[in-house]
Amino acid sequence: MPETIYRGRRAWSIENEQIRVTLLVEGGHLAELLHKPSGVNPMWTPPWPSVEPSKYDPAVHAATFGDHAESKLLAGIIGHNLCMDIFGGPSAEEAAAGLLPHGEGSIVAYDMNLAAGELVAKATFPMAQLAFERRISLSGHVAVIKETVQNLSRTDKATAWTQHATLGPPFLEKGKTLFRLPGTRSRVYETDFAGEFGRYQTGADFQWPMVPLKTGGELDLRVLPDAEASGGYTAHLMDPRRDKAFFTAWTPSSRVVCGYAWHRADFPWLGIWEENYSRKQAPWNGKALTRGMEFGVSPMPESRRQMIERGSMFGTPGFRWIPALSRVTATYCAFVTTASAVPESLDWDGAGKLVLK
Repeated sequence: MPETIYRGRRAWSIENEQIRVTLLVEGGHLAELLHKPSGVNPMWTPPWPSVEPSKYDPAVHAATFGDHAESKLLAGIIGHNLCMDIFGGPSAEEAAAGLLPHGEGSIVAYDMNLAAGELVAKATFPMAQLAFERRISLSGHVAVIKETVQNLSRTDKATAWTQHATLGPPFLEKGKTLFRLPGTRSRVYETDFAGEFGRYQTGADFQWPMVPLKTGGELDLRVLPDAEASGGYTAHLMDPRRDKAFFTAWTPSSRVVCGYAWHRADFPWLGIWEENYSRKQAPWNGKALTRGMEFGVSPMPESRRQMIERGSMFGTPGFRWIPALSRVTATYCAFVTTASAVPESLDWDGAGKLVLK
């Protein structure tokens, strides 16, 4: 049966001989992209308990998850979560109205079923006035994911739409895990992101993959940092000369390689979020190692107002319009397999065929 329990959470799974994909009912998180032959799931599993968003109670859970704007989201986050229709924090007024960071997609309950070989998840985001559907089918080591968003309102909507795909241990290994992607012009987050643990030069523009450091010199973002503690965020424009964009991640000890591929016209940006034991507040408590590979329509995590006022970066739009009472669709894929070295590139046919190079 596709219905299951994953880390104490209601979930549905779809699998074949190579991989298993597991979605959480509440929040819709892609919690598991399991490579069955090796037993490796590269997706991030936080080092704290997981709670259904509907059961989160600040009076009960503040000691575990903290008492701040992200607490409810962090209480239920696992792996890959959807950011819609904001990518980042709400404005003060939106927060007072009940909107949480990254929007409703990571909080609401989804209706799920398995039909014609597809795992289908549907939800409505009442604050955003959007209806959302995700369909997942498998082909070998590839999961093909099709998302459709419908604007339920009678006005055109400026929308953020980011796939917050986050990798974690034991797949991640400091100083060893290697990344590849077709990045071009890039920018460091424009305000202080990680305090004393932030090593990148704030707001610096650079060319992928060498990020300028506060202390001088550069750091190669293609290698997971080996610092004792660090954090940061960088935004990267995917190569406009390519129809497809992607990232690959490979760890030599397991030889497992994972990643995503997508149509660059759908998601022109990829943000890299680094959390390397730097956040000391609950629930982090200095115990989390993650790398978020966050591809979407926006370069920076910020409020809706900031997103619209920014408009674009490097001449490329920073959000997507969804016309009144209309639907838009995006298809991408996730994959996990093994390789003898980090793949430098890939070919993806837009469906289930993917070849690593």
